[in-house]
This record gives sequence, C-alpha cells and structure tokens, in this order.
Amino acid sequence: MIIYGIKNCNTVKSALAWLKEHDVAFEFHDYKSKGITDDKLKSWSKQVGWETLINKKGTTWRQLEEAVQKKIKNEKAGQELMKEKTSIIKRPLIERDGKIIALGFDEEIYGKVFK
Repeated sequence: MIIYGIKNCNTVKSALAWLKEHDVAFEFHDYKSKGITDDKLKSWSKQVGWETLINKKGTTWRQLEEAVQKKIKNEKAGQELMKEKTSIIKRPLIERDGKIIALGFDEEIYGKVFK
C-alpha cells in the first residue's frame, strides 16, 4: 500500500498518524521529492476522474490566477497542472495494488477500509 501526499500537509499527517496507530503498514510517496508520473495520473483519472483529483479548496488552487483556473477544462490540462504543481492533488491518496482505496482523510472511512 502506498500513501501519496506531502509530508508537511496536516491532513496527510493526520492520516499517517491514524494508520500508524492502527498498525497499518504502508509506504509513503512524497510528491514534493519524488514527483508523479504521467502514467500514474492517467490511471488515477480513469479510476476517479481527473476533476476529483484536483483539490480546488486548497491553497495551491486558490493561488492560481483565475485565467489559469479557467484553462483547466479537460483531462490533459488537469494532468499537466497536477504534474507541474503536485500539491494541487487531493491528499492523501491511498493506493493498493494500483487501485485507489481512499482519497483524503476520514476516520470513519479509514475504519471501514482498514479493518
């Protein structure tokens, strides 16, 4: 299982703490230091939709100029943005065997997913 995120993100910190507290083994992939591949973004987009992957409530999105935000109208533009600004990807994203099993942090959902 791989947790994708940014180590200094509070939501990621909460998720990692929850997983450790519940003895869930995982590998951590930090977007800031390791980046993300086109293939991974394409796979995730097929699973949940590219729009779902973009965190429009976060600081990175809000700091984009409105003209840039308006250009993100299709999967290709969305994936290019996510590759360029990895902190715009919703996090944490948890993947097991190539499948997204959780996106974001919700204790209730984690309790069900990680029984």
